[in-house]
Amino acid sequence: MILPVLLCRLLLLVPALCADHNPLIPRPQQIRYGEGRLALKGVTISFESSPLAEDLFAADQLASALADLTGAKLPVLSGRATGRSIALYRTGAVDPLPGADDRPGPDSRESYEVRIRSAGAEIRARTSAGLYYAAETVRQLVEERAGEKFLPEVEIHDWPALAYRGFMMDTSHGPLPTEDEVKRQIDFLARWKANQYYFYSEANIELRGYPLLNPGARYSEQQIRRMIDYARARHVDVVPCLELYGHLHDLFRVERYADLSAIPHGGEINPRNPQTQALLHDWVAQLAALFPSPWFHVGMDEPWELEKAGAPAAGGVEPGKLYIEQLKSITALVRQFGKRPMFWADVNSGARIFIKYPELLSQLPKDVIAVPWHYEVEPNYAAFVEPFAREKVPQVFAPGIWCWDEIAPDFFRSFENIDGFLADARKYGAMGMINTGWTDASQVLYRTALPAMAYGAAAAWQQAPMDRTRFFADYTAAFYSAPVAAEVAPALELLAKAQQRAQTVLGSETIFRLWDEPLTPARLNRLAPHRESLREIRLLAEEAQEHLDRALALNADTYSLPSLVIAARMLDYAGMKYIYALEMAGYFKTLGSHPSRDDVHFYLGWESSARNHGRIMDLMDEISDLRGVYQSAWLAEYTDHRMHSVLGRWEAEYEYWRRLQTRLWDLLHGFKDGDTLPALEELRPRM
Repeated sequence: MILPVLLCRLLLLVPALCADHNPLIPRPQQIRYGEGRLALKGVTISFESSPLAEDLFAADQLASALADLTGAKLPVLSGRATGRSIALYRTGAVDPLPGADDRPGPDSRESYEVRIRSAGAEIRARTSAGLYYAAETVRQLVEERAGEKFLPEVEIHDWPALAYRGFMMDTSHGPLPTEDEVKRQIDFLARWKANQYYFYSEANIELRGYPLLNPGARYSEQQIRRMIDYARARHVDVVPCLELYGHLHDLFRVERYADLSAIPHGGEINPRNPQTQALLHDWVAQLAALFPSPWFHVGMDEPWELEKAGAPAAGGVEPGKLYIEQLKSITALVRQFGKRPMFWADVNSGARIFIKYPELLSQLPKDVIAVPWHYEVEPNYAAFVEPFAREKVPQVFAPGIWCWDEIAPDFFRSFENIDGFLADARKYGAMGMINTGWTDASQVLYRTALPAMAYGAAAAWQQAPMDRTRFFADYTAAFYSAPVAAEVAPALELLAKAQQRAQTVLGSETIFRLWDEPLTPARLNRLAPHRESLREIRLLAEEAQEHLDRALALNADTYSLPSLVIAARMLDYAGMKYIYALEMAGYFKTLGSHPSRDDVHFYLGWESSARNHGRIMDLMDEISDLRGVYQSAWLAEYTDHRMHSVLGRWEAEYEYWRRLQTRLWDLLHGFKDGDTLPALEELRPRM
């Protein structure tokens, strides 16, 4: 028991030891600083063991990162150096990717050691993955004093607390990320030591023999292979994450396949239909050959039609029996192709399968990996993970990044969800984590979620809890130059506060509340007490935008910052829209039934519908300007699949205000003293 106690004490000392140095994300398990420093000028990167391609890649990545920080290229030598160097030493096999049953810990495949002294530095790891993660830590260590860039004297022994640290990208509910964007995400995640990228596809991967299936919204086999190769170089395993029970509407909307579902043109298979099983067998065979990952996610979540129509379509078989039959069938098929199966486990989420049919828990195959998922903040998450631990079913848990239905990510809720779920999942021996990135509303610019992607990867690696209060400052310090970080960190905090305030005032799913009709009596009555909160949303969003504009002026970042600016502007627009709606509704009350012509022209003309600077023109100008930058940001991340459907909302918003402006102009044109003023309810357009 002596070693664990000493380790715990050392971990408790880490914040104090690091106080005068850069924050490191994720926080190393063991770290001890000295007084010296290794000046980077004139340093080389070398090898103490014969390097292979994977080792050279880690060295090149480190050299490139240090060159960006210092402005000077560091030579990479294929052997030993004679002068000061950062020497890489791999002690075992290359072993670049997670296996089917990895373990974490100090001696794990991904562990590494870093020793930096004034005379040089050594990076030692058992595998190329360990060397890569060490290099990612070293790039964060660079400090500057009096214009000199250096590495501080330090000893680090680091290893993952969880063997599997994944992120799932949804390519089916919303936009289709480009191949280059997927690669950018993988590169970003690898910086924070994620080692799995779950490629969620309902029917967005090219399959031989299915030319009618999403012809304009799918990835070719060649694209998938290129993404897999790109990820492998960064020690990230691309795991196929499919849906082989529900969520298959893209298949069943094609008439040729409509009768294979429980409800024609529905979303779930009829599991007792032999043709359906033959199709799934073909899909699994093709995808198992395409993805070299040892893991294979078969879906099985949210079978909404199971009880409504699944059982009758399958001859009246009890729904729970249908579900477990299909789970056993599809996981057995996956095993035939040499893969380890995993599935979404609906406990108190989705269709709540294991609450409705608890007897299914004891029937689960013992080698299948359950993935309990839940995205709300809870006091504890034991109810999601304990049932599978009790049955000795291995599990990987899945929290979520709250941005799929929001104007901007709800970082605070995402962080709480990740931390709470992680704490309880560890208690019950979870193998890993999948931080899920859903795009249900089809409107999210996913680059706004980068901080939450980094948070999830780091939280799964480090043993100590994440410091939520410092995360934005630490993350930006690790990702941006110091002047840019000083602007982006407060911007993220302000943006998160504005988003949470918007949820409180406007209601859940703020991206849809953005497009709600603003002048209905019910909405005006509900928002009237919250005028000051709407103003607060605007002030927070505008202050965030100012910080981000200054950051952009300091650094021509076209990857992470522009989408955050758009999110801030959209939140500002939401506040403006509803404040203006309340103000214009107030004018009608001020005017009464028989106002003077001059008053009508002042309140409904000059203040509301003036051609240049009235409230309606403000809204028309802002939504049309936003539409343009939003479209550009969309095309920077995604293909044009679904783009025009989404942009239709922007166009409808503009048209709403244009029609109201026209109706007010018509009213102003003929209004005379003594006329009856129509009520706002009569004049407002209908969305």
